[in-house]
Formats: sequence, C-alpha cells, structure tokens
Amino acid sequence: MTQHNSIRVGITHGDINGIGYEVIMKTLLDPRILDMCTPIVYGSPKVAAYHRKALNIHNLSFNHIRSTKEAHSKKAHIINCIDENVRVELGKSTRDAGESSFMALDRACSDLQNGFIDVLITAPINKDNIQSENFNFPGHTEFLAEAFNAEDYAMLMVSETLKIGVVTAHLPLSRVAENITKEAVLSKIRIIAKSLQQDFSITKPRIAVFGLNPHAGDNGLLGDEEKEFIIPAINQAQKEGIIALGPYPADGFFGAEDYRKFDAILAMYHDQGLIPFKLASFERGVNYTAGLPIVRTSPSHGTAYQIAGEDKASPESFRQALYLALDIYKNRQIYNEISKNPLKRYDVNPNQVDESVDIEAGEN
Repeated sequence: MTQHNSIRVGITHGDINGIGYEVIMKTLLDPRILDMCTPIVYGSPKVAAYHRKALNIHNLSFNHIRSTKEAHSKKAHIINCIDENVRVELGKSTRDAGESSFMALDRACSDLQNGFIDVLITAPINKDNIQSENFNFPGHTEFLAEAFNAEDYAMLMVSETLKIGVVTAHLPLSRVAENITKEAVLSKIRIIAKSLQQDFSITKPRIAVFGLNPHAGDNGLLGDEEKEFIIPAINQAQKEGIIALGPYPADGFFGAEDYRKFDAILAMYHDQGLIPFKLASFERGVNYTAGLPIVRTSPSHGTAYQIAGEDKASPESFRQALYLALDIYKNRQIYNEISKNPLKRYDVNPNQVDESVDIEAGEN
C-alpha cells in the first residue's frame, strides 16, 4: 500500500496560454505539499520556465525527469510531453496550446492506467482548441470516462459546504429535457451515493434531488418530468436503501439554505447546479469525477486567459483539488479495507429514509 507521503500526484499543465502553470506553481510553493505527496507535472520545463519568469517566481524549481520511475519524494518533478519549440502566447487560444493540452493529458492518462501515478489533477483546458482527431469530447470528464471504461459517472462539484452533481452536464439547454429519464436520474443518484460512502467516508449519505421545472413542476402544471421520471427515480433509489429526497425547487432550496441538511445535491442540468455552487464556492471549489475507478480532480475555474501571466490568479481552487485528491485516495483505501472485512462494514438501513425536510414549491 502506498504510504501517505509518497502518493504520486500527476498534474497536467492544461492550456499553456492560460493560468494553469501559475496556479500549479503557486500551490507547489508551499513546502508542506512535498510532505504530503510527490507531485509530477506533465508539461514542459521550457514552458514552465517561461511562466516562472513572467510571474517573477524564483523560489521554485522542477526536477526534470523522463519517467515516473525517476521521481522521488521531497521534490516537485516535471516530465516533458510536448515539442520544446512550442510558442507560448499568453491569453490567446491557439492550436499549439490545444495540442499541448492533449499531449500532456494523454501521457498522464497512460501513466495512470499503468499505475505509475496514484491520482490525477487536471489544470484547465480550452474545450475548443483541444478538439482534434485524438480528442473529440466535451471535456476532461468524458475523455477520462472512455479511457477508463466507465459507462456511469458524474461530475461532482465539491467544496467545504456543498457537493453538487448534475444529471446532464455539457449539453445545450435545448436538449436537457429529452435527456431527463428515470434511468439517467437513478444512475446519478447511485453514483453519488456510492461516492459519498467510498470517497468521502459518509456512512449514510443524504441526497437532495432537484426538479427540472420551476416549482419542481407544480404537480404537472409547469411540466411533467418530475412526475414521470424524477419521482420514480427517487422512489427506486429509496427502495435500494439510498436516502434520496425530493424533488425540490432549486431556488427555494438555496434561498432557505436547506442544502446544509444534505451531504450532496443532484441538479438536473449544468447551470442549475453550478451557478449556486460557484456563487458560494468559486475560490475553493473543486471539480471531481465520481464513478471512475481512478481519482481525478480539477479546479472549478477555466483558463482565465484575461489574467494569464499577470500574477492575479488565486491558487486556492487548485490547492483544494490537490488536497481533495489525496483525501479521496486515502478514503478509498480505508473503504476497500473495510469492504474486505465484513465485521467492519456499516450498511445503510433501507428503511431509514428521513422525510423531515419539507420545502415549499411556491415562491414568496
């Protein structure tokens, strides 16, 4: 079993013209990080040096290695994955930047598949310039799901106060309703419930499920998706012993701060979940892919071209992504140990469904 201080953390550099290197380097400036793990950046020593100079960072150096076999604790490492002659054009979306993003991700993913690194943290990519014959996905999540043969997975936004998953992630709003089915909602409830247990060590997680329509449909007055798909999914989840409640109207739920009564929330679409999440947790939020056999986290922000190279980017979200990856890795080890020993297992009581939270559908 890998010891805590030698967890090998793979870090992809993301878009070389954005703030990826800035948040990576600012995080690794804290010497305590090297006591927790062995960071290995998949990127370019030359590009890292360019950003270090632009940001006037002098007290951080990367140990240039050719493979993870050369990595050892107490140092931050970097593996070159791209053409050393690539141009950095701060704040611009370029084909070179997209290709560099993919090459680093591809190498890190391969090492993760082979067990050469233990967890993966991905710096932000530009979802447009990375598109190619090799990468034809809406984002990291879908790419990694295919790479690790995961049919069911969920984007889970995580902070100290909120965990929000979505049924439909990177979809046009015009296509959301047709993708809200009983099977889709139930799948995400199951994934989130399992993740809360194995990844976050929550024995009996409580999950709030949102409606799709205003007022959660108002008994069919404002839409039928709740009655036809969402409520049947919740009922089935409860039969399986999952404490899932709802559907709740999203506006009243956050307005009354009822999210504090739950361990996680399942929203129906991207902005329904991510707007309140980023409003409450933008600086410290983390994007976690639940349901994968591996641990992958990412900061909740994008490339932030507008401030690239200006020393204005906060590393807090990236730092939290690193901490979360380490925590989940350790929690999974504990969960697996308990699973091997039935005497230590704590099962959720299928009959213990608490209906005490009652949120009015109407608006004041």
